[in-house]
Amino acid sequence: MKRIVKSPLKIKKIKLLRFGRDFKPDQEVILRDYLAIERTRLANERTLLSYIRSSLYLLLGAIALFQLKEFANFEYLALTALIFSVIFFIIGVYRFTILKKSLKRVYYQSEEKEDSKNE
Repeated sequence: MKRIVKSPLKIKKIKLLRFGRDFKPDQEVILRDYLAIERTRLANERTLLSYIRSSLYLLLGAIALFQLKEFANFEYLALTALIFSVIFFIIGVYRFTILKKSLKRVYYQSEEKEDSKNE
């Protein structure tokens, strides 16, 4: 019979990859990868537009709640909706710019590698 020796658990810290920041392409970008980057760019734009749309809906709701004079308690709800509207807009623009910079960096790094191989 073989004896199984249990070793103490070793806990490793897992470094989570943040898309685009930690990724470094090791090869040149081929057509399939280029099209994937384009799809990601378009999805990023759609996501930005959805953040803006949600922000505008919250803004319209806040304006409507501010106009209800009979209900004084709705002013707090209107103020909350207004604050969330601004927060949604800022988060959307921030995430859009971060992903856009990451995609540019990944694409241009791969282009530099391709150029250096051709020389």
